[in-house]
Amino acid sequence: MAISNPKTAYWRGFRAGAPFLLVIIPFGALFGVVGTEAGLPLLEVMAFSVLVIAGAAQFTAVQLMTEQAPTVIVIISALAVNLRMAMYSASLAQHLGAAPLWQRAFVAYLCVDQSYACSINEYENRPNLTVSEKVAFFVGSISTVAPMWYISTYAGAVLGMAIPPEYALDFAVPITFLAIIAPALRTLPHVIAAVISAALALAFVWVPYNLGLIIAAVFAMIAGAQSEVWLERRR
Repeated sequence: MAISNPKTAYWRGFRAGAPFLLVIIPFGALFGVVGTEAGLPLLEVMAFSVLVIAGAAQFTAVQLMTEQAPTVIVIISALAVNLRMAMYSASLAQHLGAAPLWQRAFVAYLCVDQSYACSINEYENRPNLTVSEKVAFFVGSISTVAPMWYISTYAGAVLGMAIPPEYALDFAVPITFLAIIAPALRTLPHVIAAVISAALALAFVWVPYNLGLIIAAVFAMIAGAQSEVWLERRR
């Protein structure tokens, strides 16, 4: 029987998550800039990043708030953007479900795109990991990302107005998601879901309050699920 080594797993996760700093730092700084430009005081900007810790949902909420969208639309849109976290949780449950409650709660708070992408790849590539090693790897993968998300948000909120316009930080948003999604496109259903979501998001860009993203997400999930069923029948 292999000996469990959470310390080694932690540092493996640490190394896996570290490259995301290249986009997390400008991503967080960009939110700090956007939040303060939207009129939010520093305390509210930081509360957003610390409590929500979900960049895409935060940008969506702030944008809708600046457009004077109804509160219910702001909440629904932010939740819809973050709906993927429910799928992440279901995926991680089979690996971390046996962990103590406090560890699962900690993982739930720190479950972001980067920590999920690193961890699920590790779990699939190393099926013999113990639960403690899996938790340690997850914590390692987020150990650089989360603190720098907070710090860069603060820096952006405080110093953002001094950043010249030519240093466009918004490049970090699409690059972050490309870095996460690209390695996951390993099966036909994944590719179909990605293509459908991208196409419909562009087709419904005219829908107010970014609701086109919700429409695109729903149809993409249906297309991915149906293609999975079709492939299973073919087999």
